[in-house]
Amino acid sequence: MRIDVVSIFPTIFDALEVSLLGKARQTGLLDVRVHDLRTYTHDRHRTVDDTPYGGGAGMVMKPEPWGLALDDIAGGADPRPVIVFPSPAGERFTQATARELSQASHLVFGCGRYEGIDERVFDYAAGLGEVRLLSLGDYVLNGGEVAVMAMIEAIGRLIPGVVGNPESLVEESHEDGLLEYPSFTKPAVWREREVPPVLLSGNHGAVATWRREQQLERTRQRRPDLLAD
Repeated sequence: MRIDVVSIFPTIFDALEVSLLGKARQTGLLDVRVHDLRTYTHDRHRTVDDTPYGGGAGMVMKPEPWGLALDDIAGGADPRPVIVFPSPAGERFTQATARELSQASHLVFGCGRYEGIDERVFDYAAGLGEVRLLSLGDYVLNGGEVAVMAMIEAIGRLIPGVVGNPESLVEESHEDGLLEYPSFTKPAVWREREVPPVLLSGNHGAVATWRREQQLERTRQRRPDLLAD
C-alpha cells in the first residue's frame, strides 16, 4: 500500500519509522511518503493560511497550496486514491473504517491546521479521488497530524504481513463490535491476585465461553452504546 501524507509539520511522522510499521516500510509492505505543504507555496514567507471570509477568529488554510500538492500526489493516479482529511465535522473513524481503508492501494492524508482547510479543497479533491472526512471522536485537536498517525497505525496493522500473528487481529476490541476480553500471563498468582481458574483449566471450550461472557460484560459496563448499535 502507498500512503502519502501532506502536513506543515512533516517531522511528526518520523515516528512511523519505529515498531511494526517501521518494519513494514523496510520490507516494502508500506510505502509512506510525507510531504511538506510549504513546498507548494511561492511567496517568500511560504504562507499557507489567511484570514477567513466573513470574519471570525483564527486563520484558514489557503486552497492553492493544497491544490498544487494534490495535483502532484494524486493527479492522474491510477487507481484513483482515497483522500482522507481528518475533521471534527467528519464521519466517525471506527475499526470497520480502518478495515475498509486497508483494502485500498493508495491513501492520501491531508493534515489541516488552524481553523481548517478552505472548503473548496474538498470539492476539488473529489475530482482526483474518493474524499473521506473522518473524525477520531467528539473533540478538537490542534491539527490533523495526531489523528492521521492514529489512522495510519489502525489501517497499516491490518495489512497482511504487518502483524506477525494474524490471529491476534481477530480477537481484538471492536473487531466483532465488542470490547476485547481481559488478558493474563505468568505468574498465576501475582501480589495475591489470581488468574481466573478457567484459563488454567485446559478446557478450550470453557475458555472460549468465558472470554465471550467477559466481552459482553465489559462492553455492557464500559460501552453500552456498542450493544445498542
